Amino acid sequence: MVSTKTADGRDLGYRRMGTGPVLVCHPGGPGFSSLYFGDLAGLWERFTLVLLDPRGTGGSDRPADSRAYRIEDYVADLEEVREHLGLERMLLLGHSHGGVVAQAYAARHPGRVRRLVLASTLARFGAEQQEAMRRGMEKRSGQAWYPDAVAALEEEQEGKFSNDEEMSALVFRELPLYFAHFGAVEAGYLDTLKGETPNADALRLFNKEIFETFDLRGELGQVKAPTLVITGEEDFICGPVCADEIAEGIKGARKVIVGDSGHMIFVEQPEEFEREVADFLGS
Repeated sequence: MVSTKTADGRDLGYRRMGTGPVLVCHPGGPGFSSLYFGDLAGLWERFTLVLLDPRGTGGSDRPADSRAYRIEDYVADLEEVREHLGLERMLLLGHSHGGVVAQAYAARHPGRVRRLVLASTLARFGAEQQEAMRRGMEKRSGQAWYPDAVAALEEEQEGKFSNDEEMSALVFRELPLYFAHFGAVEAGYLDTLKGETPNADALRLFNKEIFETFDLRGELGQVKAPTLVITGEEDFICGPVCADEIAEGIKGARKVIVGDSGHMIFVEQPEEFEREVADFLGS
């Protein structure tokens, strides 16, 4: 783990892996570290991955203010990371909430992004996205784990947790929803993540004040970097409806819908994810 000191004195940590051009990778949640990226489908074989731990996760200090987890806060941290790495322009990948941060960053610092990958993410959560989420969940309704996962998701979104540990327990109960198929391999992957506790403050603020109100559509036209928008066909929360909207808003964006995959494309369809991302970044 490597870290840089932010302007306000926090340690901002990241893992560095691989060789080749630097690719800065921002994970989602919010409230999750880069641990869940693993080796990001083997992209380290062609790129130097800088796997960022967002503020308050993994090797990164929590801000003094428990409400300092707004989109602009994450954008400011990303700019500090770019400066620390000495990159005039960077290759940037954001997954899920990290994709929200990456969109905002690329719109507000258009000259600082060379190429942009937006994976399993969204520009807003409105009525269309809500309906797509409902349909996606219904597809999984025949699974034995479904009632408990839905109950946990509802409790998490309603903020029915008082600390990191309670929030973590809810999240791990709901995570089967995030895969196109949840079996032994996917359960084994989740087991590798249980040694780290997510940040409840970050997720609480997002669910309560940001999730249903943020809207980046008006900023997408400011993104100047060549952009790849990639998502799983069976992603119940950031699926094709979300990818369509982002791709329509960013001029010249390339859109890829990965079949037989949910939210965790780099776990579910690693070969296709690696090929699409590496080809795009190397072109």
